[in-house]
Amino acid sequence: MAITSTKAEMGRNILKSSLQNASFSIVFQILFRCITFVLNAFIIRTVGQDVLGIMNVRLLLLESTILFLSKEPILKACLTDTKSHNWAQVINQIWLSVPISGLMGLMLVYVWINVLSPTDDVYVTQYRLGCYAVALSCVVEQVTQSVVLVAQSFCFVKLKVIFETVYIVSRTIIFVYLVVNHPSGAINAFSIAQVTSAVVLCLLYYGFFFWYIAKLNVIKSSGGRGHKALFSDMNDFPFSSITEFFPGVMGNYERLLNKDLCLLTISFAKQSVIKQILTEGERYVMTISPVLTFSQQSMYDIVNNLGSLAARFIFRPIEDSAYFYFTQMIKRDEPVQKQDQRHISESATVLSQLCNIVTSIGLMVVVFGQSYSYTLLYLYGGTKLVANQLPVTLLRFHSFAIVLLAVNGVTEGYVFATMNNAQLDKYNYVMVIFSISFLVISYVLTNILGPVGFILANCVNMLARITHSLIYIGKKYQDTAYKPLEGLIPTSKFLLALAASGVATKISEVVLSSLILHIAVGAVCFTMTVVVWALENKSLLRLGYDKYKRRMSTKSD
Repeated sequence: MAITSTKAEMGRNILKSSLQNASFSIVFQILFRCITFVLNAFIIRTVGQDVLGIMNVRLLLLESTILFLSKEPILKACLTDTKSHNWAQVINQIWLSVPISGLMGLMLVYVWINVLSPTDDVYVTQYRLGCYAVALSCVVEQVTQSVVLVAQSFCFVKLKVIFETVYIVSRTIIFVYLVVNHPSGAINAFSIAQVTSAVVLCLLYYGFFFWYIAKLNVIKSSGGRGHKALFSDMNDFPFSSITEFFPGVMGNYERLLNKDLCLLTISFAKQSVIKQILTEGERYVMTISPVLTFSQQSMYDIVNNLGSLAARFIFRPIEDSAYFYFTQMIKRDEPVQKQDQRHISESATVLSQLCNIVTSIGLMVVVFGQSYSYTLLYLYGGTKLVANQLPVTLLRFHSFAIVLLAVNGVTEGYVFATMNNAQLDKYNYVMVIFSISFLVISYVLTNILGPVGFILANCVNMLARITHSLIYIGKKYQDTAYKPLEGLIPTSKFLLALAASGVATKISEVVLSSLILHIAVGAVCFTMTVVVWALENKSLLRLGYDKYKRRMSTKSD
């Protein structure tokens, strides 16, 4: 397994490792989404839409809430400037997520069972078990965070994808096997699969590093003779025993916790509460206020996930890798004029190119989404899914939200990666305003327009957040020669190609009765649009190709 290891190599190749991580994350997201969509179709056909709504909206919202609020702030803080870490303090810090997730799990399970609107009587017992199982699986996942942090910090870029693929596949196999044999116990099957797969993931991570450290110690004792790439620069790996992944074992610190990391964690914690509301706002509205039935919630969830293919496959991995890249290249507490100008120049170029890429992809989704929403839903769910015009309308509206999600992901990722503690605290108040406004707008528009109101509220929210990020980035570079935000402006030829494709595909949808011919027209228009974009961005493609050639030549050497 060719895995990039060691802190020293990470320091020299931050951009390369970030790009590799994005590539492998995209592959994993594609696999995960494919499995999820097939599984959703299986659930609908086997046990019905109500069960899908309970699992995919109510129970997975509980999991998302516990994990995001207990893991995200600590993990983000611990990933900042990993080259300067006192690893004993960092391990102590990351383990705080375990008791926090346990406490949050107990409180939220009580709310989910006793406060929220009840399920049908036939599902009550299974639903209770599902809530407890989700909370337990979250605690098990937090136990794994110390090794996950080390794997990410030392750029084991394939390890996460491999292990989480095993995690997803094992959870799916267990769930499908139990449902096939006991269709009436689908939520129980979900609970068992959730806990079992979390334990499998935990054992995989600890098992790998138990083997890795043992092998590393043997190589060190022999003077490093004959070691492979997996163990290159082995003296920079700070762990000599698997027990050092547990709190209080390493002991090479004056304080149990790092004060700066604690302050950064607190800032991220305030921010995470608000960001979670913004990210899962429509699910919270659906859960707290019975605007939609469980059946309607499941249909909205299917359309929402289908419409978010590009966001989940491409934009989220790019956002995560960009955040990691910018945290390593730009210091939070210094003006860009006083930092290493090579890093600043490269970072500005990367930000501009990322803005260019995600904006272009998002605009293509908008254009082709208007003419191919019906086609996509028909191919996925058949006539039953498109019998009602609502799913088609939702998907068309959702395509506009995708381009905003794309731009917001990259720009806000840069903002979070470069703000200092004071700026993060100040931004928390801005996020409070965004959150309250989003919830109010969601509730009002949903009661007026139904599920479409969720999408429109998201669009308003994204526009507000993008505006804030653009102002911040503009001020960051206002006294420099760098203009990274110019990447957000597409070229006129690309916009013309998009307009021509939009007209042609809309005419095709109305005029052509053959689905195959309609898809063929879309394929031709899509190819034309991509070719125009490529011709307009030759320098970007040449840079990517040169990096790919250097990577391949390095591997061959």
